[in-house]
Amino acid sequence: MSHSVGQVAGFAGVTVRTLHHYDDIGLLVPSGRSHAGHRRYSDTDLDRLQQIMFYRELGFPLDEVAVLLDDPDADPRAHLRRQHELLTARIEKLRKMAAAVEHAMEARKMGIDLTPEEKFEVFGDKDPEQYADEAEQRWGGTEAYAESQRRTASYTKEDWKRVQAEVDDWQERYAALMAAGEQPSGEAAMDLAEEHRQHISRWYFEVPYETHRCFAEMYVSDERFKAFYDSLRPGLAAHLKEAILANAARHTA
Repeated sequence: MSHSVGQVAGFAGVTVRTLHHYDDIGLLVPSGRSHAGHRRYSDTDLDRLQQIMFYRELGFPLDEVAVLLDDPDADPRAHLRRQHELLTARIEKLRKMAAAVEHAMEARKMGIDLTPEEKFEVFGDKDPEQYADEAEQRWGGTEAYAESQRRTASYTKEDWKRVQAEVDDWQERYAALMAAGEQPSGEAAMDLAEEHRQHISRWYFEVPYETHRCFAEMYVSDERFKAFYDSLRPGLAAHLKEAILANAARHTA
């Protein structure tokens, strides 16, 4: 079965002019011609066009696409694997870019006067205000959230760097604690749970143990927070929950 240039343009969402250009430069030469001399594309031609469009979407110039597709030793499955790897990498890059934009918006909302470059430099691919976000999502309008707003409004770039450094250090130590097989009810885990509570209290708003217990439940019941903590180490959200509850119990017993 063959297809006209207009049909192929419609399938692929490209212009007829683009297909003519690909033919002219030898990148995609249709397999056949009609009796009137019009281009006719086979299913194999469509497969090649799909490959061209994949590479073009990934930013490859046409001359490089031609070299890749015309390699006599290339396996079609290898092309798909390569494209999958490149697309996966691009998706991850875009995800990080989206997170950076969210961080920039949050910084603006919190009154931090940073250039876009500084926002990326400070925040990177992590969220230094995860605890403030939690407060806004769950307790916006409360005195605790108002206190967080009052404190953070005056924070400088150096302040936010210190916040991030504390978060990074705590995350690394908690993941290492789990890797070492420490139980949530162990002293080391409870101490890190207490450190978690004190970090929020120091930088955002005072967190009584009962409020910290609410946080603990949220970390496993809310998929957004569960995914965040489990990305540090599988099962960390549930482990942290139990450590927070155990720590609260030893301080309020």
